[in-house]
Amino acid sequence: MPTSQLLPRRAAAQVSDALADTRVVLITGARQTGKSTLVRVVAGDRLAERRDLDRAQDRAAAIADPVGFVDSPELLAIDEIQRVPELLLAIKASVDEDPRPGRYLLTGSSRLFGLIAAPDALPGRMETVELWPFSQGELDGEPDGFVDAIFALGPELRHSSTVTRADYAARIIRGGLPEATSREDDRRRQRFLDAYVQALIDRDVRQLSDIQHKGELRRLVRLLAARSATIVAPNALESALGLSRPTIVRYLQALEEIFLIKRIPGWSRNLGTRATAAPKLIFVDSGIAANELSVEARALLRPGAPFGPLLESFVLSELARQLTWSEQLVELSHYRDHSKAEVDAVLENRSGQVVGIEVKAASTVGLDDFRGLRRLADRLGDDFIAGIVLYTGTSTLPFGDKLRAMPVSALWQTSSPERA
Repeated sequence: MPTSQLLPRRAAAQVSDALADTRVVLITGARQTGKSTLVRVVAGDRLAERRDLDRAQDRAAAIADPVGFVDSPELLAIDEIQRVPELLLAIKASVDEDPRPGRYLLTGSSRLFGLIAAPDALPGRMETVELWPFSQGELDGEPDGFVDAIFALGPELRHSSTVTRADYAARIIRGGLPEATSREDDRRRQRFLDAYVQALIDRDVRQLSDIQHKGELRRLVRLLAARSATIVAPNALESALGLSRPTIVRYLQALEEIFLIKRIPGWSRNLGTRATAAPKLIFVDSGIAANELSVEARALLRPGAPFGPLLESFVLSELARQLTWSEQLVELSHYRDHSKAEVDAVLENRSGQVVGIEVKAASTVGLDDFRGLRRLADRLGDDFIAGIVLYTGTSTLPFGDKLRAMPVSALWQTSSPERA
């Protein structure tokens, strides 16, 4: 669907709440996800001035006189703060002298504290709001309430759907970047996504890491797209790329810092084990991953096409979006035990309650699809709230105690109980 109209963003309420009680608010996320637009919408008449560090003149002024650049009696917005991280010290001094909330509204396309040049920034003075590409609910005007609903209702949650496999494929290909979703012509969208990834490598990655092999980095992105929704170990990429393991580790970190990829940690009740468990990799935007594989929506449904891994990556990224606004404070992990029983997504709230989610590209589900969920349920006992297999069928079906098959569209078409 075209998105020339201004679509409401879930993050707007978070930013407004943060400005009411926090001195500095940072909106962070991938380039062209709508951060600057969100600033204008949320700040409105309160905005004294907006400065953009992607502009050479603004950047030169910031470097020459950081203290003067951030001097403002009213709310000051600064875009792409990672371009001049030295400004953070000037902002810190300013908000320490005048601790009123809502002093600065910053945006950044890199994770601020991963920057090589970033000084000791703003602990205790700043709240970060992560802005992802559009969710399916934002694009469709649907409630995006699955996470809160499944923790509140567990296996009592029901959902039916008219979304087809072809529609799921089209959604994966479209992704959620505003500029891409506004382009109805497939070729124009592909050209945009090609240029978008190349620009990230040429500009943003170079700010974060000493990149000596841009060609190999481009190959790495394509290789990661082919392994989307899998556990990716750097040492398994050495021979394919001809790069050393430390170099691959550094490049993966840079790609995550610019919000191109996200690594989902392995789940364990032992926090030490969780920290060292192998992560699963997804792309922040499914449209980018599909474009890197040169696959179109119709071709995605053919036998042998990567519909399954791309659908899983799509689901995981939709869940990750929802966790930035859900009432439940939830962490997202994946599960794999020594017997190789797996669960694609593990949602755990602060009370230790867990929802397990498997993703299947098929329109029918069988008992064997619940193997990993049953293993997780046996391990957790009463802390296991529900095990859901999200599939491309149309109905919610029972498969045992706390186990249900449910259409993928439940992710964005389900209402949160708090908002119902």
